[in-house]
Amino acid sequence: MSNDIRVAVVGAGRMGADHIARITNTTNGAVVSAVVDVALDRAAEMAKEAGDAAVFGSIEEAIAANAMDAVLIATPGQFHAPVLIPALEAGLPILCEKPLTQDPVSSRKIVEAEMKLDKPHIQVGFMRRFDAEYRQLKSLVESKDAGDVLMLRGVHRNPDVNDYYTTDMLITDSVVHEFSVLPWIADSRVVSLEVKHPRRNSLAPRDLQEPILVLMTLENGVLIDVEMNVSVQFGYQVATEAVFQKGIARIGQPSGMQRWQDGQFFTAEHTGFETRFGAAYDAEVQSWIDAIKRGDLVDGPNAWDGYEVALCCEAGVTALRQDGPVAIRDEVRPGFYA
Repeated sequence: MSNDIRVAVVGAGRMGADHIARITNTTNGAVVSAVVDVALDRAAEMAKEAGDAAVFGSIEEAIAANAMDAVLIATPGQFHAPVLIPALEAGLPILCEKPLTQDPVSSRKIVEAEMKLDKPHIQVGFMRRFDAEYRQLKSLVESKDAGDVLMLRGVHRNPDVNDYYTTDMLITDSVVHEFSVLPWIADSRVVSLEVKHPRRNSLAPRDLQEPILVLMTLENGVLIDVEMNVSVQFGYQVATEAVFQKGIARIGQPSGMQRWQDGQFFTAEHTGFETRFGAAYDAEVQSWIDAIKRGDLVDGPNAWDGYEVALCCEAGVTALRQDGPVAIRDEVRPGFYA
């Protein structure tokens, strides 16, 4: 009898399809046993990619059928809570793509529901914490080989976005990643943040006010600035520079072949998250499966981390519309999430 972890993937869109392919072709010790989506035709198509996994229209139906040992939630953020609650009630390990939920109130409800269990069951999909370069930078910060880290500078650039992308999504769908990974690197929480608006990019969708500059102050005094730019045309770029007492470190620059031709120098840049963070997603899912097999259930950002990011997103949306810094609510991390 196989001891593979049976994973139900909830959401058969772009992210769900990516995870289904990953678990099927790359992850050790796991199989996709079910695909859950209200769009049953799409779910059935993805289920075939996984080797004829079962298809369900709701998480409740999949739970009633005992179709899985664990749940990977890959739906848009507004649909996370209706899957998280029944999955928690069933005692299932969960990997939930970011965000945990779209606001602190609903995120706090998820935290309170999880704390009724014996241990954390939710890992939140902030995959950058599994990226080799980010981990290397965090190790450098911890080692103090270059002294204390003083500032972090981040850039998060997309070639373009869909017409449904809104100004609020600059924070809730994009800078949400920086709210997770950069304070983690500096080992301190965000206490306040501010948004600055430079000259608008006329190439942006009509109602989108961008790019923006997000300024964060951490509890330990480290300052972070993040350029969020989603209409920059040339490619998908995520990079970070750390300023230390005794030097500078930089990650996220393009890798691969460099060319000099016709009086020009160029190298290829990523065009989407799948290539830039493909290895990080692989490591994240494998780490989660290994944690389930050990009985730990979580090996990465947990639900409290997701709640703290939701607090930052709430403040960030407020900061989009007012001048000056916005304070982040200071809450003590429960021992449950130590």
